[in-house]
Amino acid sequence: MFFRRLLTASAALAALTLAAGAAQAQDYDISFDNAVHHEARITVTYRDVGTAPVRFQMSRSSPGRYAIHEFGKNVYSVSAVDGQGRSLTIERTDPYGWTVPGHDGTVSLSYTLFGDRSDGTYSQIDATHAHLNMPATLAWATGFDDRPVTVTFKPFSPDWTIATQLQPGADANTFAAPNLQYLMDSPAELSDHMVREWTVDDHGVTRTLRIAAHHPGTEAEMDTFAERARRIVDAQIAVFGDVPDYDFGTYTFIADYMPYVNGDGMEHRNSTIINDSRSFREADFDQLGTLSHEFFHSWNVERIRPDELEPFDFTRANPTPSLWFAEGLTSYYGPLAMRRAGVSNVDAFLGEMGGQLNFVVNATGRRYGSPQEMSLRAPFVDAATSIDPTNSNIFVSYYPYGAVIGFGLDLTLRQRFPGKTLDDLMREMWRTHGVTERPYSPADIEAALARVTGDPAFARDWFARTIQGSDLPDFAPLLAQAGIVIRPANPTAAWAGAVRLPPAGPPVIAAALAPDTPLYAAGLDRGDQIVAVGDKAVAGQADWTAAVAAAKPGDEVPIRFLQRGVERSATLRFAADPSFDLVRAEAGGGSVTPAQLAFREAWLGAATQ
Repeated sequence: MFFRRLLTASAALAALTLAAGAAQAQDYDISFDNAVHHEARITVTYRDVGTAPVRFQMSRSSPGRYAIHEFGKNVYSVSAVDGQGRSLTIERTDPYGWTVPGHDGTVSLSYTLFGDRSDGTYSQIDATHAHLNMPATLAWATGFDDRPVTVTFKPFSPDWTIATQLQPGADANTFAAPNLQYLMDSPAELSDHMVREWTVDDHGVTRTLRIAAHHPGTEAEMDTFAERARRIVDAQIAVFGDVPDYDFGTYTFIADYMPYVNGDGMEHRNSTIINDSRSFREADFDQLGTLSHEFFHSWNVERIRPDELEPFDFTRANPTPSLWFAEGLTSYYGPLAMRRAGVSNVDAFLGEMGGQLNFVVNATGRRYGSPQEMSLRAPFVDAATSIDPTNSNIFVSYYPYGAVIGFGLDLTLRQRFPGKTLDDLMREMWRTHGVTERPYSPADIEAALARVTGDPAFARDWFARTIQGSDLPDFAPLLAQAGIVIRPANPTAAWAGAVRLPPAGPPVIAAALAPDTPLYAAGLDRGDQIVAVGDKAVAGQADWTAAVAAAKPGDEVPIRFLQRGVERSATLRFAADPSFDLVRAEAGGGSVTPAQLAFREAWLGAATQ
């Protein structure tokens, strides 16, 4: 989520005090009487709005998401009254909002909201909890964005408590925000959840971290999760050498780990949503990976934030060319912090980064655009919906793409500039753009890299080749510094290309095939049904798997397939499987030097087995 910090801490507190009793405020009342049918009833009241018509609307985008989402589709039974409780006329001329043309200076809009998806973008309401993403929940009136806000919740169950980054009010169900931007960035979870909290020292100032987890597990499991989360938090604080000045002194992990929620993670200024349909036991605490990624965002994205997303516009998509840095480098530091915290081992880290490197190196999308281009495609892919097929081969997600860029840059800095690491670049961006909350441009990243290395020519060349272009470094010598080798995953296996076939039924290719793969070269495409390979009929996935397993790289065999009702034949020439793994040299039967072990420990932390 990106937005301008409109108020200093003292000003924010003053504004929130104002919100409690001032006339010029916006007040929300949210109740859940019909929660069993996924409905909330919401009333928002504006006072002292003058005499002009008041335009209410629902957001079409959400902080941390980059595509359009039509939240207005879940709003109905809309009515309005004035300050005397008299019914007001509502005009509807478009699908996104409602206009109240006549009133007495006070307007209260009431509506029913339907919500049954629990993730970082939408809202879910039922008898067990209310999981609320505010852009998906709250209508707002245009022109009053800077007014302070109060929100009063009326829980469905007396067991429900409220977890949110909003400032607590006079009672347990009332909260406040300094303005619309902060309100829309403040998700809330109402449920019977467990809470764990601890404090960290921020140069003499105490900051509170807390986890509010709605989950079906035990208190002991919650303790284990919180203890590991605390170690990850400490490892990330060590990267920056500083703790963000969390508004109201607290950062909250809002976790839903129930079977009916959707897996997701979504960063916010002083909180994050972390969802998984598995329990702690089912996932073996795998949810910590999402927690690590999202917490790193409290520096990188929430305070070190791209200029193009400043301020956040709730009425449209919010694109930026810098998601490779904002999301991608965060995807590198998420698993790196877990390794440094001792929550995972070196092999787990190498498995994670090896998977991302394998994907990016072998992705055809890099030929169609740079990391900046892939970042700008976010509104088309970030939980966006469309019914027409797209060519997935022209896109490489900025998450793994940026993670691999960070991975390579970290190792390059350690090799070329002794004593310098990617941590130094992150600290420089924190000092110049995070602490000051001055949004950055792509040129600012290049300038920070030049300052860290003392070599503007290197920074300029690296940025031109890697960020404006699509080059990747040669990882083999970079990884050799740490005694890590790149090893073919299946050195003798034949490969026809990555192809998805249904687990049952006719073997119909489900997605577009990548250029330069054997099946693509043979003329097959999405929707084609494979009939036979060589003299063997292919009736399903098992037959296809057997045909590939029987071949060797370089073998040429006839392939028959149905393409839009026409049976065609071609020659399929199997290639070698291009996938690879990252392994410790000693784990692969090689040797490692003391210098390589020292490098590995300086990079990944102690206890490197």
